[in-house]
Amino acid sequence: MMKIAVRVWFAMTSRAMADSRIERMLDRYLALSQKIDGDCGSMPVTVPAMPGVDEDMRNWSFYMLLEHHAIVNRSITSIMQSMVLNQQPSGAGDIDPKKDVMPSATAGPEIIDAFQQSIVDHLKSVGQMNRLRGTLKSRHPLFGNFNAHDWHCMFGFHLMVHYKQAKLVIQKACAESNG
Repeated sequence: MMKIAVRVWFAMTSRAMADSRIERMLDRYLALSQKIDGDCGSMPVTVPAMPGVDEDMRNWSFYMLLEHHAIVNRSITSIMQSMVLNQQPSGAGDIDPKKDVMPSATAGPEIIDAFQQSIVDHLKSVGQMNRLRGTLKSRHPLFGNFNAHDWHCMFGFHLMVHYKQAKLVIQKACAESNG
C-alpha cells in the first residue's frame, strides 16, 4: 500500500514542487543544527521504531544522520545524472543501501556544510536537466523502478522521512548531555 501511495504522490508532484520540498527540508535541518552544540550533535541515541528508519539506523547522532543524507543525496544526484544521459547508473549511483549509506561514528559538526552542499549541488544539477520524466529507470530498493523525476521526488521524501528522527535525536541527546 505504501509503495502505491508513494508512486501516486510522486506522479502528482511537479519538478518545482519537489525542488520546493527539498529547499524547505534543508531549511528545517539547518534550523535544527542551530539549536545544538557539538556534544549534543555527536551523541548517538536510540529512537523508537518508525516508518522508513531501518533497525540499523535507529542509534545515530544528529551528525551521523546528516552524513547519511549527504551520502544518499550524492548517490541520487549521480543516479539522475546518468539516467538523463541515457546511461545506467554507476559509481556513486551504484550503491548497496544496507552498507554504502551508513555514516561514520565520528561524524561531527563539519558534516553540516557537506550536507548542505549535497543539496545545493543536487538542485543545481537538476536545474540543468532538460527532462526528468520518461528517462531510463533505475531500481529503488523499496519502491521499484524509478525514472529521474521519481528519484528527484525521493530526494525530498528521504529528507522528510528522517526529519522526525532528527528531531527526536536532538531532543534526547540534548536532554542527556544537559542532564
